[in-house]
Formats: sequence, structure tokens, C-alpha cells
Amino acid sequence: MNDLPPPRSDILNLKSYIAGAQINDTIRLNANEAPAAAGDTGLNRYPEVRPLALRNRLASLFDVPAENLLVTRGTSEAIDILMRTWCKAYRDTIVTTPPTFDMYRLYANIQGIDILEAPLLGDNFSFDVSAILSACGSGSKLVFLCSPNNPTGSQISQSDLAKIIEATKGRSIIVLDEAYIEFSERGSFAKLALQHNNLVVLRTLSKAHGLAGVRCGAAIASEAVINILSKVLPPYSFPTPAIQTVLDILSDKHLQESAAIVASVVSERARVSAHLEKLDCTTFCWPSEANFILVHFSNLKMILSHLAERKILIREFSDKPELKNCARITIGLKEQNDALINALEDFVERAK
Repeated sequence: MNDLPPPRSDILNLKSYIAGAQINDTIRLNANEAPAAAGDTGLNRYPEVRPLALRNRLASLFDVPAENLLVTRGTSEAIDILMRTWCKAYRDTIVTTPPTFDMYRLYANIQGIDILEAPLLGDNFSFDVSAILSACGSGSKLVFLCSPNNPTGSQISQSDLAKIIEATKGRSIIVLDEAYIEFSERGSFAKLALQHNNLVVLRTLSKAHGLAGVRCGAAIASEAVINILSKVLPPYSFPTPAIQTVLDILSDKHLQESAAIVASVVSERARVSAHLEKLDCTTFCWPSEANFILVHFSNLKMILSHLAERKILIREFSDKPELKNCARITIGLKEQNDALINALEDFVERAK
């Protein structure tokens, strides 16, 4: 446990909420639930305090032991409880690597946590290990690494990740956000979290599995970290319909369909990038290991207006100076991607 920075002392001393016992085939008069109504669906009952069947299914999917996984409402909830568990407001800090996922900043701002930045390097948006370690030396409790990174599509190497993990033991927890890992040729680093107390890996069903609407994610970490986070995560946090929906959907057939969709996205990502690189309205398309590409346009404002006329939306980042005139384009179905390409080709023709 020496490699794990201590959580807030008040969290260590926190007495967890004790829920009413949930035992099948009993008369449950212990939880202030309504009696079952006609056409009983079971929704008069609270869901499990922790959805064990869902935890076991996700553990199998992500190939880790169940005791090393905590089910969360998307990765966003995991980010939130990590900050609330390890960071004291107006005292502790976190490290981020901009440009990156903006929810790290949002939850830090809500919690009153200062942010130290180790910006991605150069034109290829690579991770700056020296800058990250320098920021950790200032006493940062959490380091957020999104890999593949949103919105750049770049990712951290295993050797760089190992350097950061080793150098920060006892001082910082490394939070590796792998929301887009299924679209990368490189596999997940989730199993490294079983070997290092100061590594937490975040996974989600929102992207490759097409289940953004059910808000299902997971934190993968050592049992010590999972046990601490479980004290902070509210009971009954994952609703019964969502539990059942995920369990029903995550069949072998669904996994085969998801794999086919991922393969299609990866293929389309290469095709769309190749098309856009040839257009006069684009100046650069960054290589991506995610389900999107980051593109620099010569005149983004006019492009956005033109695409809006065609009812096509892409994501711009006017609040990030380092992404001026850049837009993130999610890879869609072939016909959707063709509509985008045709609209941009039409824009070029009109500009002549």
C-alpha cells in the first residue's frame, strides 16, 4: 500500500451507508419500498446496492477479476468520485494534459481543485513525460491521461506510462481513461492496474459498444482502491432497467456486432482522412486511434456554417487556443461520412 497516496482522512474514516438487506424470497418490510402494484415489474424495489451480476459481466468483458472492478455511471462518475476521494478542496491539485477531455477540468472546478497542466507536445500531440512528472512533484494527487486522447486521437506508449507509474508511487494516482481503446490497434492496459496500486483504468460501454444512453462505465484498480471508492459511490446508483438492459445486450451476438462496427469505423477513419487531406479547405488531419479524427481547416467558421446548411454537425473548440480552426469529426456510417465528404467538396467548388 506504500505506493498508494492516502485518500482524504475523512474518507478513510467515513462510515459507509448500511442499506436494508436484499434477500430474495423474503417479505421485505425493511427498506420503505412501496408494495408491488398490479402488473408488478419489480421497480418498486431498490436496485442492488452494487450490481453484482453486471460487475461480473463487465469484469469478463474487460478480462479482469470482478473484485478489481467498480461499476459507475459512465466514466464521468468514476472521475468525480476519484476527485472527491483523493482531493481536498482548495488544497490538492490534479494534472491534466491539454488539449484533452474537458470533464476533468469541470469536476475539478466543482470540487475546488487546482489544475496543473502538462500540455501535449508539438504537432503530433505526444505526451510530455517530463512535464507530467514535474507537475506530480508539486504534490498532485491525481494525473489524468486520456489514451487514445480526446480530441487528438493520440495515445501514450506503454514505456512512458510505466515511467510515470513508477515515478509517482506513493504520491499520485494515475487515471488512465481508455474510453476509445477498442478503436486502437494497441490493447488495453487494464491488467496493469492489478499490479500497481497507483493506477486506475477507466472503461466504458458508450463508444465501441454503442450504449451511451445507458451510462455504464467501470473503474478498474487494485482491491484496495476499489474498496475505498466504493465507500464514496452512493448506494443504488445504477438503476434496475439499466442493469437489465446491459445484461440483455451484452450477448455473444452483440459482441460480434460491436467488433464488426469497430472494424468498420477503423476502415472508414482511414478512408475519410485520406479524402479530407486532399481537399483545399483542410490543412492537416491528425492520425487517430479513436473513433474520430481531428482536422485543421483553413476557415473553420465558414465550414461550420456550410455544414450546418447540410444538417451536418462537427465539434469545434473555440475555447481552446491550441485547437484554433480545428474540429473533431466522429466517424459515422459510410453514407454519413460520404455526406460529409460531399458537403466539403461542394464547399471547395463554391469557393473557386
